[in-house]
Amino acid sequence: MSTLRVALVQLAADQDVAANVERAAALVKRAGDQHPQLVALPEMFLYRGPASGLRESATELPGPLVEPFADLARSLDTWILLGSLAERSGDPQRPYNTSVLLDPAGQICVCYRKRHLFDVSIDGGPSDRESARTTPGGETVVAVMQGAAQEADVRIGLSICFDLRFPELYREMAAAGAVLMAVPANFTEATGRDHWEVLLRARAIENGAFVIAPAQCGMGGGAPTHGRSMAIDPWGTVIAQAPDGPGVVVADLDMDRVGEVRRQLPTQPGR
Repeated sequence: MSTLRVALVQLAADQDVAANVERAAALVKRAGDQHPQLVALPEMFLYRGPASGLRESATELPGPLVEPFADLARSLDTWILLGSLAERSGDPQRPYNTSVLLDPAGQICVCYRKRHLFDVSIDGGPSDRESARTTPGGETVVAVMQGAAQEADVRIGLSICFDLRFPELYREMAAAGAVLMAVPANFTEATGRDHWEVLLRARAIENGAFVIAPAQCGMGGGAPTHGRSMAIDPWGTVIAQAPDGPGVVVADLDMDRVGEVRRQLPTQPGR
């Protein structure tokens, strides 16, 4: 059996970048006690708040805000998914919302820039235009985590939060060989209570893949968030879920399960 142990970090980030780095690093260290092969952080783990502060928090990649986590990847000998942070773009008013995968040597393996931005107006809920403060990406990203599952390679597809509502992105990932799909998020409570688990399970079932979703909790940018970080198997079963509040949830993913489910339900692209 090829097993990948993942640790999902759930945080309540705010406008204090230095404090967020400290809190996130402490939770990554706590996760390291469980000897995971992958530690995943949520969307916007470095900063949540007004757009002006988001622009100020934007960093180059590689850059100094990534270094503490590169050091942790090396010391813990693990892959780390920096769920997302603000990355400088060609538009100084609109950084990218970027997910960064670090390898166990602390090097950036790949970056994914959020494609689908949160432009919504929910009756009785949030109203937002992420596109006013964020430059969208345009590429589907699938990375090879070499030797991550007991020396077996694992192909991971990267996405961020609102991407979850666009199943075609996940079909592209599956077509590129992804067996694990990451959805770091800052999901609102108003939509999360009805849609979060349903959508995550759907993406797992449609693609016969594991889905991991580290999430923000508490108040961020003035809006309550849903939390409930979770890991879901290729059959659509929730195998781990975080309780309310900051913390770490660990799950062991039997990667052989992907092949088993895909043989039983051959719904993969190209079939």
